[in-house]
Amino acid sequence: MCIEFAVAKYPAIVRLRDGKECTVRLLQPEDAARFYEFLKAVPEEERLFIKPRLTPRLVRQWCRQLKPEENLTLVMLHGDRIIGEATLHQRPGGWKRHIGKVTVLTHPEYRGIDVAKLLVKELLEIAPHCGLERLEAELNGERKVAIRALYQLGFEQWAHIPGYLRDLQFRPHDYVLLGINLVTDEEYAAALG
Repeated sequence: MCIEFAVAKYPAIVRLRDGKECTVRLLQPEDAARFYEFLKAVPEEERLFIKPRLTPRLVRQWCRQLKPEENLTLVMLHGDRIIGEATLHQRPGGWKRHIGKVTVLTHPEYRGIDVAKLLVKELLEIAPHCGLERLEAELNGERKVAIRALYQLGFEQWAHIPGYLRDLQFRPHDYVLLGINLVTDEEYAAALG
């Protein structure tokens, strides 16, 4: 895997649709407090894929144990505030090692100005360098803005199962699986063996 090559351009400056200038970079250990504040601001039903209960201690642990070759997390900052995050989850082996999973969250105050779209676009550029051939995104049906952003980037709906998911209060939510096939450079695909 050539993660180092793929992420050498960060930090990078991007401009949101409303003209705000933001920084995209890798999540760092010193981001724990601001990352926790960001995650708390995102509505719980949008964080269903985060399985453990969210606590400051858990987020500190995540930030101390960063493994970009498994979970590469990009954050977008407006000033010192994290306003979005997207993670490329990779499997080191097994029958789905060529398929990456994307998760993405946007701060509620920064919706509709392409935060999620720009972050996932960055992951789409990184993924082929990791030897990935496909990306998947699992979302609950209420994530309309994120789903729309993924469609705009070329993702397609691969599955939709009504009422399949349950939140912490055991309320049902639709399961939506989106996916995209990547054009992968043979050089990077061969590195997977």
